[in-house]
Amino acid sequence: PARTVHRPRQARNGQFLMKTLVVYCHPDPNSFNAAVLDVVVGKLHGASSEVQIIDLYRSGFDPVLSRDDLERYLDVENNANLVRSHVDAISWCDSLIFVYPTWWYGLPAMLKGWLDRTMLPGKAFHMGEDGKGPFKPGLRHITRFAVFTTCGASWLWTLAVGAPGKRTLMRALRAGCAIRARTRFVAHYLMDSSTPETRARHLARVGRAMDQLVA
Repeated sequence: PARTVHRPRQARNGQFLMKTLVVYCHPDPNSFNAAVLDVVVGKLHGASSEVQIIDLYRSGFDPVLSRDDLERYLDVENNANLVRSHVDAISWCDSLIFVYPTWWYGLPAMLKGWLDRTMLPGKAFHMGEDGKGPFKPGLRHITRFAVFTTCGASWLWTLAVGAPGKRTLMRALRAGCAIRARTRFVAHYLMDSSTPETRARHLARVGRAMDQLVA
């Protein structure tokens, strides 16, 4: 099973106010994304949220949807058992946060593979009878949804290309969550030419977005 890091902190009355799953995707533990993750987790702890962190690279997650996986795709429980800890974490949380770098304007292959293998029919969404008919959302229990990313390109060029990574999460996946889910998207563009000042300002933006998310 994938390694999941638990970092719970209780409120004064012993109750957790939120249950947050953070999906972190970066191969370098010393990356700027790791600094973003620290801000995110710090704000969650301050808000008395119970936190689970799935570090995809550290856990050695296999992002490949194999032929065998595909053949059992509609066999809900058998398919879910292949990634049970991840499916359980998605079902457990009421808040879902992603921290990752944008590569080639989209999601890293590791993160895209995580979506392929864990956002399963019968769990993240529901299909019609015999696998046909309209899809129905399966993530209505998620009431907070946030994305924090870094981009080498500029905001304007990313927009011109179509921002496929942002669309995948903020449109497609977000559509399956609670209708009035509170959402935030924060990106540091031109990351390759960033400075200590721009990175500090970005971390401050992340902090403000988290304050708004957990308020």
